[in-house]
Amino acid sequence: MAGLIECVPNFSEGREKSRVDAIVKAMTRDGVYLLDCEMDADHNRSVLTLVGEREPLLAAVLAGIGKATELIDLNVHKGAHPRLGATDVVPFIPIEGVTLDDCVQMARQLGQQVWERYRLPVYFYEAAAAVPERVNLENIRRGQFEIIRDEIETLESRRPDVGDPHLHPTAGAVVIGARKFLVAYNVYLQTKDVEIAKKIAKAVRFSSGGFRAVKAMGVEVRGQAQVSMNLTDTDLTPIARVFEFVKREAARYGVLAQSSEIVGLVPKRAIESAAEWFLQVENFDTSLILENRLVSVMGGKTAVGGLRAGVEPFIEQLAAPTAVPGGGSASAAVAAMAAGLAAMVAGMSRGKKAYTRFDAQLSEALARLDALREELKAAIDKDAASYEAVVLAYKAQKNAEAAQAQATALNVAAALRGAASVPLRVAECAAELNGLVTALRPMTNPRMSSDLTVAAALARAAMEGALANVEINLESLESGADAEFVAQTGTKIAKLRNLPN
Repeated sequence: MAGLIECVPNFSEGREKSRVDAIVKAMTRDGVYLLDCEMDADHNRSVLTLVGEREPLLAAVLAGIGKATELIDLNVHKGAHPRLGATDVVPFIPIEGVTLDDCVQMARQLGQQVWERYRLPVYFYEAAAAVPERVNLENIRRGQFEIIRDEIETLESRRPDVGDPHLHPTAGAVVIGARKFLVAYNVYLQTKDVEIAKKIAKAVRFSSGGFRAVKAMGVEVRGQAQVSMNLTDTDLTPIARVFEFVKREAARYGVLAQSSEIVGLVPKRAIESAAEWFLQVENFDTSLILENRLVSVMGGKTAVGGLRAGVEPFIEQLAAPTAVPGGGSASAAVAAMAAGLAAMVAGMSRGKKAYTRFDAQLSEALARLDALREELKAAIDKDAASYEAVVLAYKAQKNAEAAQAQATALNVAAALRGAASVPLRVAECAAELNGLVTALRPMTNPRMSSDLTVAAALARAAMEGALANVEINLESLESGADAEFVAQTGTKIAKLRNLPN
């Protein structure tokens, strides 16, 4: 799987730099990049931000978990932040050319390796959760190492997803998952009264009636009360809105919000949103920022070629006298462009005075468009890979002995089903995009209606192109055991073609 994945492992050590350095050294790999390392002595916790491709990143994180298991003893660990393991939590986040489902597969693979190599029990959370009760990290970690150490052996609800029902004697357990990008954001209060921070945390977090996509708790850090938060979707709930709410709630208790901090990294658009919020610039959009305009005009590279420089390599690959990339990859790329255009229109209308009443709907649309865009970008490579799998299966069948004929025929059929399934999913995404574009028209700037028209046209073209690729693969699956798959897929095709334009 080609693509860029972020991993943000949290280790239960924030005071001994030599230990954190050793963990970082153990994780050093070609093709894996350390973007950030945050140590917090009060939380007694370190947060590392890594990016890389699948295999080197998995190897790096596995090695880091092993080193943390060797160096950290939770029996003597004390800190403000709750923890269950020496390596406490390991989330994978899709960045470029991968989907959330791909990250779920990585989490599951890593979990099995962690148990087999280090005998650390593993829990899965967020998108990788095996049961609904474990989607939220706080449900898994409730009681922390000391309580779970006893309960894991007696309570079915505490049993790990992978491994025996016993915590590692010094390293506890590891919680591994897949999620979207989140911002770790903390607000310090000018008081030592942690109860005030806890009350504010209860008011702001979604689980107790606060803002969507906000998790929060009150803790004491450096002798001050802190509202510690994870913002899991800053499109739905911007950082500025959270800070203003915490500040207003603190005032109710006669307390000032002294400062705030971001732990780890933050998406650029989240900071841009905060600037827009506080400056109240009329008719603001992110293209007014010099660096953003340069990227859009220069393709992030050089003035020569402009935007063309960004798309030309793929176009030339399509033009080359090779079978891949072909129509399936092109359909996925066109659909991803449609999602990008629609997101641009929604993003430039959200937050504007004329469309304030649509903020919630626009945020939801943006979140879905972002997810579709990532899935479709990943499908460009997936379609090419599925075609290559068919070619290899046919070659193996041609070269097989008579005794192996049945097995190779099954391999060919499986490859053809895969080659049909990838463009079918692209067509489904394109159809959903068309519906989203239609929904955006009445709640976005009418001066951008032409952009939505283009997005809709691209989505329809992508759907037709993808369905043509499905059908050509079905032609080789008309008989025998694949008849049911062909019939079910044919029904889906007919349903997609009958959707309103």
